Amino acid sequence: MFFNLAWRNSKRSRNENLIYFLTMVTAVAAFYIVLSLGAQDVIRFLSSLESDAVERLLTNLLPTVYVCALLFVFFLVVFANKYQLECRSRELGLYLMFGMTKTRLFTQIMTEGLITSLVALLGGLICGGFLSEVISLATARLVGHGVIAHQSSFSLSAVFFTILGFLIIQCVALFILCGKLFKKEVHQLLYGEMGKKQHTGSTHGSLLSLVIGTAVLLVAYWVVIEHFMTGGGVMLLVAVLLGIVGTILFIRGIARLLSIVAASNKRKATNGLYVFTLRQLHENVVYKYISISVASILMMLTIMFIANGSATIMSHGNELTRTSAVYDFTVMGEEQNVEQYLSDDQMRVYVANLNRMETGNMKRPASGEMKSFVDWSVLRKEIVQNLPEGVIDPATQEAASYEFGSHQPAALNLLGFIDTGSVSPYMLPVSSYNRLLEAAGEKQINLENDEAVFYLNPDFLEDEQEDTVALLDRIAENAQTSGNALISIDKKSVTLVPSVPMKGLTADENVKIVTALIVSDEIYHNYVDPDTCSVYWNFCIPNEIVEANGLMLSVMEARDLLKPSGLYYESYLDNFGRQLFYLISGSYMTLYMGFMLLIIACALLALQFLTQMQSTKSRYLTLSILGARREQIKRSIYKQVLWYFLLPLMLACISGTVGLYAMQQHLYSDSTRIGQSYPLLIIMAFTVVLIMAIYGVAVARTATREIGKINYKQKNWCRCYVMKILSRPVWSGCGFLIFHLEN
Repeated sequence: MFFNLAWRNSKRSRNENLIYFLTMVTAVAAFYIVLSLGAQDVIRFLSSLESDAVERLLTNLLPTVYVCALLFVFFLVVFANKYQLECRSRELGLYLMFGMTKTRLFTQIMTEGLITSLVALLGGLICGGFLSEVISLATARLVGHGVIAHQSSFSLSAVFFTILGFLIIQCVALFILCGKLFKKEVHQLLYGEMGKKQHTGSTHGSLLSLVIGTAVLLVAYWVVIEHFMTGGGVMLLVAVLLGIVGTILFIRGIARLLSIVAASNKRKATNGLYVFTLRQLHENVVYKYISISVASILMMLTIMFIANGSATIMSHGNELTRTSAVYDFTVMGEEQNVEQYLSDDQMRVYVANLNRMETGNMKRPASGEMKSFVDWSVLRKEIVQNLPEGVIDPATQEAASYEFGSHQPAALNLLGFIDTGSVSPYMLPVSSYNRLLEAAGEKQINLENDEAVFYLNPDFLEDEQEDTVALLDRIAENAQTSGNALISIDKKSVTLVPSVPMKGLTADENVKIVTALIVSDEIYHNYVDPDTCSVYWNFCIPNEIVEANGLMLSVMEARDLLKPSGLYYESYLDNFGRQLFYLISGSYMTLYMGFMLLIIACALLALQFLTQMQSTKSRYLTLSILGARREQIKRSIYKQVLWYFLLPLMLACISGTVGLYAMQQHLYSDSTRIGQSYPLLIIMAFTVVLIMAIYGVAVARTATREIGKINYKQKNWCRCYVMKILSRPVWSGCGFLIFHLEN
């Protein structure tokens, strides 16, 4: 009997409060997805490459995200259960009046909550398990389709901690709420507490709040844009506090505008319940402005998290493509040992385009007449002519500092390369670079002793590489046409050869050779400093093996053969895994937190609206007495829900845009990072709108279902006559009358 009653009550609660139940299912699914990350294919793959970093991710970052999400959901669970218990206040009072003890009633409520939680856990774990498999397959495709055998990402530990965390917050929330509930008298549960007259504030006070809130928000925007990192982040904290205060005051004050608009338009006084809708919305915002402000702040954080996560995906996604990389492996060690090991019967099957690449810095003159054998003055003069005005000091012809990146002019990047590495530049023999071009399928070059190529590492400037190389080629072509030499080595004129493909020198991205002079082998041996020489053995996996097994599996097999050699080696796979780890840790968590905060914000708005509607349900009965049709009341509710969600969203969009602009200016050195993310941002924005639309439709249907329980009065000639009188221009306060009938 007891269990049957608890089961029926929990089932009825799930049906009547579907928004809360679906939110709990979503929260459970989200918890499981983030906790099962360690069991996904991509993490298992990364563990073999970046085991330490992955271990830090799983042991430090994931628990922190999990605890933060639990705290957010805890407050949501407290409020949602509070709403449910308030709706059942009369029912609970009847239980007590019929003789049920408070202890037994508490046990029944906890049992109902436990049943609902178990059903939510079941649904959430099923959804989370399915989504986890989808995410695992999608991320595995980043590594290579068909390369890593898919394994189930089901995790018993993730299931355990999801159930444990969710049940703990549910039990604690119900324990707190039941304690407050049982402090009330039985008549308070049966008939509710005596209604307290609520004040919406004066017009002047509300408008003053709006003005002050707007001013505080503008100050916060100015601080975060102009003084983002001032004082070691202290000003950023000030901006956050000002933004919170400004948001609360702005939401509190803007509600008065709804009342002013309602009173200003006399012609629409009773048309479609115009006045009633605006005044009802005004009251909802005024009485719940703090909750709406919190939802707006959560939406702002959602916008920033999703934009940052999308930008991270796009920026690192570009790095995962092999645009300039040629070699799959770089090996270093004693030359005899390296050559012998790579020619072994087992190993040589995986070796193609073997290239012994030697590089070193140019030696300095023995005499003190010159600081360097290379004279860059002519090339530097040509570059300075392409600089925008005001970039360099006219007296010294030098920039105050050099900051490389796509946010700088191409000429300034090129000038920075010369000024920061011109004394002892790196040198490359043309024979080594020709073997690199051959491996890349490019045309080889012939260099005489009076010719050179100014090499720029294509992995250093990324998006600005094309413009910088184009500027260098244009200067070199003009010099060739006019017969001028741009540089000289040991006072001998040297012509720069343009239009040479720039490729990555090694598979090891830790080899930071940003610029170099590619010269003939004779010039290299004459001017290189032998104490600075380094030798890199580079090779590719043969095409037939790659076509048969795939690149990733082939690289992993070759890596397993190199492990027992004792040689230092770096593979394309290591660089790929490192970038993929940044992609996972940098975007997965931010997107997860963004959508988690969005769900919490939407659920908070939904439950707040339904709570306020529950306390004003009698007004809709008054409307039916006055002759309002059911369709009119439904349209009024739809409009209230629409603007109840749009109001915090619009302010969140403004604040989020300012926050993204500040992050773009102060945190991202790549100015095109956000621009590259527009396609993904559009998809994410559509997803956000879809989630909010689902919540809005669910709230509207729940509200209309609750109003539908009212015993609508049938329209007769008396009420029609009353409505005709009320529709005359002299009457514009239908909504005003309804709001004051209760007082």
